[in-house]
Amino acid sequence: MAETKDIRSALISVFDKTGLEPIVRKLHSLGVELISTGGTRSYIEGLGLPCTAVEGLTGYPSILGGRVKTLHPKIFGGILARRDNEGDVAQLAEYSIPAIDLVLVDLYPFEATVATPGATAEDIIEKIDIGGISLIRAAAKNFKDTLIIPSRHQYGYLLGILEGTGAASSLAERRYMAQTAFAVSSGYDAAIFNWFASTAPEEAPAAGALRLAVDGEMHLRYGENPHQAGAFYGHFDEMFEQLHGKEISYNNLLDIDSACSLIAEFEEHPTVAILKHNNACGLATRGTIAEAWKDALAGDPVSAFGGVIIANRKVEANAAEEIGKIFFEVIIAPEYSDDALTILRQKKNRIILVQKKGNDTKKSVRTILNGVLVQDRDMKAECKEDLNLVSGSELTEEAMADMLFANKIVKHSKSNAIVLAKGGQLLASGVGQTSRVDALKQAIAKAQSFGFDLKGASMASDAFFPFADCVEIAHEAGIESVIQPGGSIRDAESVEYCKNHGMTMVMTGYRHFRH
Repeated sequence: MAETKDIRSALISVFDKTGLEPIVRKLHSLGVELISTGGTRSYIEGLGLPCTAVEGLTGYPSILGGRVKTLHPKIFGGILARRDNEGDVAQLAEYSIPAIDLVLVDLYPFEATVATPGATAEDIIEKIDIGGISLIRAAAKNFKDTLIIPSRHQYGYLLGILEGTGAASSLAERRYMAQTAFAVSSGYDAAIFNWFASTAPEEAPAAGALRLAVDGEMHLRYGENPHQAGAFYGHFDEMFEQLHGKEISYNNLLDIDSACSLIAEFEEHPTVAILKHNNACGLATRGTIAEAWKDALAGDPVSAFGGVIIANRKVEANAAEEIGKIFFEVIIAPEYSDDALTILRQKKNRIILVQKKGNDTKKSVRTILNGVLVQDRDMKAECKEDLNLVSGSELTEEAMADMLFANKIVKHSKSNAIVLAKGGQLLASGVGQTSRVDALKQAIAKAQSFGFDLKGASMASDAFFPFADCVEIAHEAGIESVIQPGGSIRDAESVEYCKNHGMTMVMTGYRHFRH
């Protein structure tokens, strides 16, 4: 596949013409054929630039009040044709379909219309873009040959390409814009879904029990709270098999996702984790799952009530017997013995899941404001080589193991977060605090309330210490080793305190904020 592709033709279809002029003038100056419809074509021609009408290519005028303009094989064939596929190229020639190298779209302003006072349902529905969203998806799918610019917010990026390399784009640029395009389309679809959900009539049928549709949609009883609609779009059954229990809820799914991400950090030894509200309230690594369960539960037997349990090994009857003594929502494991299942199935609503594979998603996506946030997942798992010893004469194997263990847990805890651990067991954590000192005090108080002796324990922090107060408090509680990313302008104060009080401290250089 060629890395660089020339841009010889560009299909432009935008609702808002803001910022379009420098783009089309630059494309024209580079000899790119401009193809467009309706108002966009009139705008381009009004600038004194030539523009090929879509209607001239398709042989059809815009119909149904503008609802159908670009939806035609001569347009989508030109976008989707694989230039290295002899059959595709032959069909382009056979049907006189011009190849389209650049697609520039700005969708109908659906969200702005929803927010307009007095907008009717008809007004809003007419701002559901069909042709534009189809153009975006088609061009993004064929990114190896076609460059997609999915909104005016990417005009600057396109101008940068045109100024730098002329009428050509690299594979990396096309792939990046394809990724951006799907973020735009998913955010647009989410806004439409939210409008339909928020305006659903009172007599609308309830979603009822969970059902998995062929298109990967799970309709949930409700969202985080009963007054919120909820749905999951994905393929749950590719990762899990549900053996028993009631329908899975929105909140269950959030905890299941957190549980699977956390347990993936612990592969070497049998491990059990208990989660509540996406945070670990108990976790232990032991010789067997039964032993790991016992010590995971000891970390916080109060919070474990109603939680989600996950194990990284087969659950046998002896473990199931102990696990079954408390109320929990979900249990996840790669396998269960027949006797274990008999025990766990005694409560009809318990959700029993077999995890078939891990989460291989490389990106994290969240909808916010009127857009979408996309980032790489935090895949960094610190190891011995990442530990920079800044206090202490030597790093013992025991201290190193405890610090790495604690660091794995703090990575999956809501910020600000502090984790206390010893001997492969989570003693306590402080999570979701606005102050790191408060997170530490919460963790210490919790550990002490369950009878743990913190002497010799290790402390992990998801971010640097802005002052020395945290290591002072930790030392007073008996904590002897600290792992943190470092990076504060006052790191030296924390390091100096540790040196003066015989504490071991390592810095990793990796922060693990989790908002």
